[in-house]
Amino acid sequence: MEEKNIELLKDYIKRLSNGESLESVRADFVDNFSDVEAFNIMQAEQQLMKEGVPFTEVQKLCDVHSALFHGKTREEKIANAEKEVEASAARVTSNITIEKREAAKKQAEIVGHPLHLFTKENEALTEEINKTKSLIEDIKIDPSDDNNRKIIEIIDNLRKVAIHYAKKGDLLYPHMKAKYDISGPSDVMWSVDDEIRDELKFIADSDFRNAEYLGRLEHAITRMEEMIYKEQNILFPICTKFFTDEEWYKIYQDSKDYASCLVDFIKWPEAEAALSKENATSNATDDIINLPGGHFTPAQLRAVLNTLPVEISFIDENDVNCFFNEGPKLFKRAGMAIGRDVYSCHPPKIEMMVRSIIGDFKSGARDKVSVWMEKEGIPVLVEYIAVRDDNGQYIGTMECVQKMDEAKKHFEK
Repeated sequence: MEEKNIELLKDYIKRLSNGESLESVRADFVDNFSDVEAFNIMQAEQQLMKEGVPFTEVQKLCDVHSALFHGKTREEKIANAEKEVEASAARVTSNITIEKREAAKKQAEIVGHPLHLFTKENEALTEEINKTKSLIEDIKIDPSDDNNRKIIEIIDNLRKVAIHYAKKGDLLYPHMKAKYDISGPSDVMWSVDDEIRDELKFIADSDFRNAEYLGRLEHAITRMEEMIYKEQNILFPICTKFFTDEEWYKIYQDSKDYASCLVDFIKWPEAEAALSKENATSNATDDIINLPGGHFTPAQLRAVLNTLPVEISFIDENDVNCFFNEGPKLFKRAGMAIGRDVYSCHPPKIEMMVRSIIGDFKSGARDKVSVWMEKEGIPVLVEYIAVRDDNGQYIGTMECVQKMDEAKKHFEK
């Protein structure tokens, strides 16, 4: 967006903060922005936050921005503004997706390519959605126990979309935002992914002879269909435009850590060959790592860290991902996240909590935060620990994830 429009938005915020009436600022906004795409206005607002303008100040533009949209109430106008941002994003990206859709389709035809797997998963999910639609019509005609049971069973398959969404959230959204400064998909789609996943979980064991739950299921699968369309026609073509072959190889490698979403993982020979060559080069060193308590070769240290019965992640004093140990994980870690800002790896609704914890570690207000939870039916202890040097200086944060199921069984005896 043009620099002058950024400056105009800053001026509107300043005028509102100085007590000028909302109507006056709105009038100027409509004069200057009525022909500007809503998506571009959103990008300008994001730029303001990057420049240090507090989120609470930028939020004041919501009422101003909503002046361009219909609705009887403030809430309706803002909701319609959000819808227009999404529609506008599609229009703005259409000029690249027209030429890149074919490229994305070609990549999706490469057996084993990440887009091939994502597309096959979408096809399988579409089949399950169509089966669900049929069952919904059946239960409307015959609200029997058997038809209700069939819907409950198929929702188990629909809920596997959580795996598909987790891969997007770990492997695509953060990379687009951190490497290419494309934040629209992560800010808009990521939240919708979470809402769909949470809704399917909430209604999973409901009585679908109840019109409320049946309606919620219909709405959820409609949103799933919309997301599939957005992925195939907006998200994947944008990825095709920007991601390099080497980046796709790494995404492919990281994809191996995820369970299957209705479709089995298929090897990609091209990536396997490239990754094998890269690993051979990186493992060539025999240098000794000397520590106060002894010494390791790199291979020994790697093996020890991978043998520990705990998932470890470490970020440095600049909030950059530096390390995680390898192996199966409850909390997936993408290799591509190494060297990336830790905040880009979290959905918007979690980011503020992460910033708060790290901020407290840096200030010395806290040294550790413990979180007990259940993950995939397993009791888990997650600890965030401030790492300090011999002088007490903050040098990073370590996250430790421990499965507590064995301990629970032991103490229940």
